[in-house]
Amino acid sequence: MRRLLFFLLPLLILSACYYPAEESTLYAVNDNFLVSVDSVSLQKQEPFHNMPIDTLSDSIVLYYNDPIVVAQIMVIPEDSIDSVWVKVARDQFSQGWTHQSTFLNSVVPDDPISEFIFLFSQRHLWYFLGMVFAVGVLVVWRQAKRWRFYMIFVRDISSFYPTLLTLTLSSSAILYASIQRLIPDTWVLYYYHPTLNPFDLPLILGLFIASIWLLIVLIIATIDEVFSLLPIPEALLYLFSLLGVCVACYLVFSLAVLGWVGYLLYVVLAIAFVWRYVRCFRARCVCGRCGAKMHAKGRCTRCKTINV
Repeated sequence: MRRLLFFLLPLLILSACYYPAEESTLYAVNDNFLVSVDSVSLQKQEPFHNMPIDTLSDSIVLYYNDPIVVAQIMVIPEDSIDSVWVKVARDQFSQGWTHQSTFLNSVVPDDPISEFIFLFSQRHLWYFLGMVFAVGVLVVWRQAKRWRFYMIFVRDISSFYPTLLTLTLSSSAILYASIQRLIPDTWVLYYYHPTLNPFDLPLILGLFIASIWLLIVLIIATIDEVFSLLPIPEALLYLFSLLGVCVACYLVFSLAVLGWVGYLLYVVLAIAFVWRYVRCFRARCVCGRCGAKMHAKGRCTRCKTINV
């Protein structure tokens, strides 16, 4: 465990040094944003030293999902609230000023990657999904014993793709939580200037983006493998159980890293998952009729032929 931390910490430190995270580098004139709050008020008049904002007679209100563009940036060192003012425009007639702090807390970059990150970072959404899938997986697990259909880690299929998908998702969750905990400024800068090219990023961010690409490939491979090994109804139930386990792994590892226990937990579970697959679910036989992989002799899951 100590060696693992000694290996990770230098990577995180080097990654943090790659991007100097200052608010002045987060955006520039002509950058496009979307309003992410219910409403935000803009001051029509150009600001000056400690000028009060008359929200009743001299303001413009922008609403959720309004597209805006940064028109001008002004620095007023004497301002006691925020020295940086930002002028934004929704259209030719709807333009106004606001403090940079208010601006950054009220918008999301008009980029599909940034919008996905903003939605993905809503913790309450993941807590709700976690509870829903936990209940669903519990129901499926109870019925799996009665109906004898396939479920990940309980009555698994003869494919390593689901296990590899779970481990990769857990690795991504650990990387994501580590970046937010140890180098949050680097993640903020990536949020405002996103890219899907892992080679244009610091090492730890590049590894995270590479794991996302690997997840996409594994999801496609896993779905194809499950439907090739199981009938459609059983395949759908199996994929539902796999989805529930993946959501649970994301929540557990993204939260466990906050106390440093997540790294040790990941190593233990990774060894347990691989050992269980090799010991219990690895294909040792093939069907004599259709060639499907099988754990042992018996009824084929694809063509239902009994192999002896």
